[in-house]
Amino acid sequence: MIGGSSTSTFGVYGLLAAASLVFFAFIGFDVVATTAEETRNPSKDLPRGIVGSLVVVTVLYVAVPLVLTGMVNWAAVIISMGALAGLTTVVLVLLLGQTRVLFAMCRDGLLPRGLAHTGSRGTPTRITWLMGGVVAVAATFFPASSLEEMVNIGTLFAFVLVSIGVVMLRRTRPDLPRAFRTPLVPLVPILAVLACGWLMLSLETWLRFVLWMAIGFVVYFAYGRRHSRFASRFAETTTR
Repeated sequence: MIGGSSTSTFGVYGLLAAASLVFFAFIGFDVVATTAEETRNPSKDLPRGIVGSLVVVTVLYVAVPLVLTGMVNWAAVIISMGALAGLTTVVLVLLLGQTRVLFAMCRDGLLPRGLAHTGSRGTPTRITWLMGGVVAVAATFFPASSLEEMVNIGTLFAFVLVSIGVVMLRRTRPDLPRAFRTPLVPLVPILAVLACGWLMLSLETWLRFVLWMAIGFVVYFAYGRRHSRFASRFAETTTR
């Protein structure tokens, strides 16, 4: 780990090292936002749902360690079953969010538009089947701990970009309509960047992360940049 605390168990370093791994359980709240197109009133429903569920789950996550410190040995099996059920729901929510992200990318042209086909109920069936297969193969041949760290570092990096984007859009496009606004800008985005960056330093999967980002750049510059509808409209606007 870059931060030098990969072997830490106690103290501040141990807390940060654990937070960078446990972060996986909180990713689902961000993924919920990717289903905004499928909600009736996203400007109100999404913030309430995310904040409300985050508060409830955080209380439960804090209560569980308190119980663990004083429980008897046989109760560990029950707690383990609950943890397994919780991780299963996180994986399902991540699959839901990832299919919607890929659907938007395919619809724009960053990826082949044929994958954006939807079924009779309007759900992206092709991408869902594709992602289910990819996840099944990855779960079969790769250690769960490595996959978890990859998900965490990728999501943390995405949060860093989003936080920077909030500040940039406030300055460059103050006229954009906003259903809800981030408070205390730029303080909150800056704190988010620092917190996410520090958690990224607590992970040991930087080499895989760099390789995965390199693959993404190749796909974008070799295919997505030339087929993106948004990029085409942006180019036409800037040349007028």
